[in-house]
Amino acid sequence: MDTNVVNRRSSHKEISTVQAAIRLLLMVVFLGTLLNWIMTPTTTYKQNWLPNIQAKVNSTYIDSKQGARLVIYTLPILFVAAMGCVYLHMAKKSKNYQMESGRNHRFASWKKAVLIKGPLGIVSRIELAFFIMFIALLAWTFTNYTRNIFAQINPKSAALQGVKVWQSKLDTVALVLGLVGNVCLAFLFYPVTRGSSLLPLFGLTSENSIKYHIWLGHIVMTIFTTHGICFIIYWVVTNNLSQMLKWEKIGVSNLAGEIALVAGLAMWLTTIPRIRRKVFELFFYTHYLYIVFMIFFILHVGISYCCMMLPGFYLFVIDRFLRFLQSRRNVRLLSARVLPCETLELNLSKSLGLSYNPLGIMFINVPSISKLQWHPFSITSSSNLDPNKISIVIKSEGSWTKKLYQMLSSPSSPDRLEVSVEGPYGPASTDFLRYDTLVMVSGGSGITPFISIIRELIFVSTMSNYKTPKVVLICAFKYSSELTMLDLILPISGTPSNISNLQLQIEAFVTRDKEPNTDNSEPIKTARFKPHATDAPLSAILGPNNWLWLGLIIASSFLIFLILLGIITRYYIYPIDHNTNKIFSTSWESVINMLVICICIAMTASAAVFWNKRRNAIEAIQVQNEEGETGPSPGSYDMELESLPHQSFSQSINVHYGQRPDLQRMLLEYNGSSIKVLAAGPKSLRHNVATICSSGLADNLQFESISFSW
Repeated sequence: MDTNVVNRRSSHKEISTVQAAIRLLLMVVFLGTLLNWIMTPTTTYKQNWLPNIQAKVNSTYIDSKQGARLVIYTLPILFVAAMGCVYLHMAKKSKNYQMESGRNHRFASWKKAVLIKGPLGIVSRIELAFFIMFIALLAWTFTNYTRNIFAQINPKSAALQGVKVWQSKLDTVALVLGLVGNVCLAFLFYPVTRGSSLLPLFGLTSENSIKYHIWLGHIVMTIFTTHGICFIIYWVVTNNLSQMLKWEKIGVSNLAGEIALVAGLAMWLTTIPRIRRKVFELFFYTHYLYIVFMIFFILHVGISYCCMMLPGFYLFVIDRFLRFLQSRRNVRLLSARVLPCETLELNLSKSLGLSYNPLGIMFINVPSISKLQWHPFSITSSSNLDPNKISIVIKSEGSWTKKLYQMLSSPSSPDRLEVSVEGPYGPASTDFLRYDTLVMVSGGSGITPFISIIRELIFVSTMSNYKTPKVVLICAFKYSSELTMLDLILPISGTPSNISNLQLQIEAFVTRDKEPNTDNSEPIKTARFKPHATDAPLSAILGPNNWLWLGLIIASSFLIFLILLGIITRYYIYPIDHNTNKIFSTSWESVINMLVICICIAMTASAAVFWNKRRNAIEAIQVQNEEGETGPSPGSYDMELESLPHQSFSQSINVHYGQRPDLQRMLLEYNGSSIKVLAAGPKSLRHNVATICSSGLADNLQFESISFSW
């Protein structure tokens, strides 16, 4: 056997062993963190655990309460996030990472949809199980806190406070609701941390986790609103309404909490589906109030108690700052394919070192339309098949997309368009090769995420060491002009001359046209754009070793924060608290902590980006040189397209006019031990496919919904 092959296998085995050890370590820390959350509302935690930890961390360099909560709640999660980056880096470098093969379906039954048309949307068994456990945690927290405090309330204790027993209990319920709301808030930011290292560890992405953020947001605001109402009622019945305007120097500040609640209610109101759909800009801009909400929430309860929810928000701030740095760059737009069905394909230049997996998305900003609006779009290209460019498809549906289409489809379209990008984001790995058959069901523009899958499988089909599944695309369109979207499945260039190795079957249904409509048919046009000195290929903000750099940012920024916090406490806060008659303000201490956290994150993240900037610049020059040698003249319009691959591709398409697909019949007729069914498009279509796959009529159908509810 070849020595290189033996060495590679040995190296792969060593990496797998290290990965297994890291997985075990992370699992232990994660379970320990869950145990902390379970024990928090108990008397054992309050009387034994917390005092012992406070005694051990108490020093002149850190407050005992804040230090204990940092150790219990913040440090374990940030440790998991940093070590998770190491694990993901090792996984990324392993050969079989991007397209996992094999026949491992141990958890297939847990991924079956069990709730479909309820208020939670399409929910799998495992999602429902975790949701029930989370609600159980909230109920456990509420009942334990209330039981322990109610046990101390009696007529005598209430009289000492000048209130009645029921009023004292109302005060307790209001307080406990705030404590329970903080538990929810601790999880709120994880799903929207797009570059998170935690989500991939659980096989999740921020795109398909956005529904968890929606669930948590509703729960958080329901609890906090009830929390505020209960306190207002308590102040009214005890003739103490002036408490609403109090901003205490020590402890809880009521006015700060009310400001945070008003900001949260404004965000919550605009999430109503009808408002969000009809006035998206209002929803988008109002959500920036999360900054106001978080600042005044921290001022409301103090930084010490906020250490419980700090990890999720800390990781979110790191991600948000990195996105800010990436968005400052202009990305070179190479070309745009203009379709007659009011659809665009934008092709942007990318560095060779930037890789991504199918089903990814990226956020686009076009300053000439709006400097503030960012919109997510599915990536349709394959980083293997299209090494020098990255593509997205945009359907003209909202006001922003209509302006973009009108701009690029007009005869006087610009020869350069300024574009900024955040991303790409997507799954850390895909499992398409594990299945015998891959069935993709789409409606309208829902076809776009599947284009990237087909392109990736076209590339994989040219590799001798992989066996690709049979691929079936069932797509429904309203009008025959939308069939031109099928032409986007193959890229402008780079398609292998022989794509027959991929078993591809496309069943296209046109529901409103009973026959081909050739009256208004127009060819697809390709517009090319001029380069600009300020434009650069899209590259990973932290370079090809982005996971390692992210882990370094998490670890180093938190370490620097602890050092600076210790110095400030020892030489500024501690002397005031212990050597004078004054007491240091809780609000001012919270402000100092927030500023130090932001400074530490900005310093470390900026340093990491600057370190990788030179490498990205070298790659940008290489890509631009290649484009200069091979690219057509800017501003030209080319008609579609090449010959041999497209002839082979067109033979796999069957078009059905004037009818809808009989999804139940089509899905049940496919044979094989394992069939992956993906659905994207209108909610009714996804619900229909989910119902069929979970009906029990076929055990080999494994369903996954592709829905982005940004």
